[in-house]
Amino acid sequence: MTKQQIAPERKKALRTFCKQLDISFRNIALLDLAFHHRSYSNENEVHLHLNNERLEFLGDSVLGLVAAAYLYETFSDNPEGDLAKIKSVVVSEKTLASIALDFGIDSMLVLGHGEEKSGGRKKHAILADCMEAVIGAYFIDSGYGAVEKFILSFLIDEIVKVYNHRGIHDYKTLLQELYQKESKSCPRYETVGVTGPDHNQTFSVLVTLGTKTYGPALGKSKKEAEQNAAKTAYKILTQT
Repeated sequence: MTKQQIAPERKKALRTFCKQLDISFRNIALLDLAFHHRSYSNENEVHLHLNNERLEFLGDSVLGLVAAAYLYETFSDNPEGDLAKIKSVVVSEKTLASIALDFGIDSMLVLGHGEEKSGGRKKHAILADCMEAVIGAYFIDSGYGAVEKFILSFLIDEIVKVYNHRGIHDYKTLLQELYQKESKSCPRYETVGVTGPDHNQTFSVLVTLGTKTYGPALGKSKKEAEQNAAKTAYKILTQT
């Protein structure tokens, strides 16, 4: 890892971040690296490799393992399909981004000038990736036991929400399961509009079930718009 000098004020902010989350780092530079987005290194040749992508790669796997192990041990009577659905929600970009904001990760990010101007601190993808990078850094610094305790401190509540149907739903899956009880066909999604500049687009999507169409629904990505369209249709069909 490329060594970097950390200013005293930055070190203080990093220590405060750790204290708030009840974690500790022996190598504080590793935590600092977790907050460096590639847009920063791309704009600073001297720090060409100083970004969090490798830590993100590692953290994604560690997060997935902790989540899968906890679900396997806790929900022993549930089939693999149920566990996979819960896991897909609690480790999703949307869930991780929300947790990252709660932890104040947006204020710790180190971004390039262009990404800063385009609102990078609030982008779900950047926040979720940084969350995974922090997990990867903590795993390297303190080992599996410590990072497992940290992950479960925020993940268990999300798992309970999904399991009890009070949290985030994968409405595309729910709609497909509901529709396939009556038909062997799958819902069809159609993007009918895209507005806004490249860095801040809004997608408009319709969902069709047989001869009935629902929407359009909006989202900041095609995937989000499809979920919102599915949610609209699902709630109409179930009257919830």
